[in-house]
Amino acid sequence: MDRPNHPRIHHVGVQTADLDNCLDWYREFFDAEKKWELDRFSELTLSRLPGIRKLIEISFGDVRLHLFDRAGHNGRTPDEDGFLFQHVCVQVATPQELVERRRRWIELYESGRYTFARPELPTEIVVDDDGVRSLYLFDVNGLEYELSYIPDGPR
Repeated sequence: MDRPNHPRIHHVGVQTADLDNCLDWYREFFDAEKKWELDRFSELTLSRLPGIRKLIEISFGDVRLHLFDRAGHNGRTPDEDGFLFQHVCVQVATPQELVERRRRWIELYESGRYTFARPELPTEIVVDDDGVRSLYLFDVNGLEYELSYIPDGPR
């Protein structure tokens, strides 16, 4: 039951060292659409994200991402032993979409058009005891996504 005052996620912020590389990859891999962009920021934003130069909102399905770059970005991926959002899960409509997305990731990687912070191939598609099928992959920034097909049922 959806309660009117129940919080929900509006967007996820993705910091990148190369905004063009990131934007183009999300457009090609997720078929994302650019919604708007900013290049002027509040004092609060400037104090929290020193060196921010541009922010672009993209969307695909019900997912919104805010892609942004900052002057002086060190280009390193997060420390896996520290606190971080470990992955974001994007639900897909069919099991075949997982196969297609995995194939597409490999195609984009092998094209040489994109620079990847973590050049690791996507996992194989795994199926759990409830029939949920999942695939894990990294975006160009080294951020992990789980793509899942979740069949009808108690989940």
